[in-house]
Amino acid sequence: MLNPRRLVVLRAVLAAGSINRAARNLSYSPATISQHMTALARETGLVLFEKQGRGIVATDAARRLADQAQALVADFDRLERVVADLRGGQADHLAIACFASAAEQWIPEVVRTVRRHQPNLTVEISLNEPVDGRGRRQPDLDIRTEPASGVEVQLDGYRRHELTVEELVAVLPVAHPLVNAGQIALRDLGDEPWVDHDIYDSPIGQIVSSACRAVGFTPRYAARLDDHRAALRLVATGIGVTVLPRLAVAELPGGVVSRPLVNPTVSRRIVVHARQDRRRGDVIARAVAQLRVSAGSPAG
Repeated sequence: MLNPRRLVVLRAVLAAGSINRAARNLSYSPATISQHMTALARETGLVLFEKQGRGIVATDAARRLADQAQALVADFDRLERVVADLRGGQADHLAIACFASAAEQWIPEVVRTVRRHQPNLTVEISLNEPVDGRGRRQPDLDIRTEPASGVEVQLDGYRRHELTVEELVAVLPVAHPLVNAGQIALRDLGDEPWVDHDIYDSPIGQIVSSACRAVGFTPRYAARLDDHRAALRLVATGIGVTVLPRLAVAELPGGVVSRPLVNPTVSRRIVVHARQDRRRGDVIARAVAQLRVSAGSPAG
């Protein structure tokens, strides 16, 4: 059976570029790192490192093993934190996974609300978009985007709450000719250069791409990245246009304006999946209630 700790060490060696640097980063001796790598090679039956000159280099097998171990290492890290919590008397944590604009606009008030009732609580917030990121702990609250007309996803062990349905808007440089329009037809952006804020094709990116295909075009990207704030800055320089949810344009930088999209309107549904945990049911319920207030949704 593979030792997860040795997979952690392997990833550290590859990230550092050498055994000596990995040893310094992990506060191990180089000999201990070498022993872990020798044992891992024996466990897997793989050649992980080869001599090159006076040093060694990682093989393709080592790199593929490290890549495939990413999710396992993340799960192992979370398990170790659970053990540490239990050893320390079950320190109280609330883990929230969400997308960036929800973290900016909604989560501060959630943190304030739950800590007002439980001052020793530590709230950990991780981003689950793009590429379904993994936090340090299994999330107690998982806030996600869905297509407004799509299938309602259910997660095992969680209760699903719909928070809101919001429309997406076009975002343009202030000097753009379409700025004077009260609303913008999506097809009118078909010949424009675009700034993509979702290079990893997470749910919001899929919603935008699907809407564009429905009116007969595929966006022509001048720039692609994975952060809506940086995308807004690129739009402000005149590089292109973009389409974003209203939550993401609550605080627009100078140099850009937003306009409603029509023909068709493009919408997303925001939901939160709340972990069913009897021990921490009260704090989870308080967090969900505050999310409903922030999203303007009726009480559940």
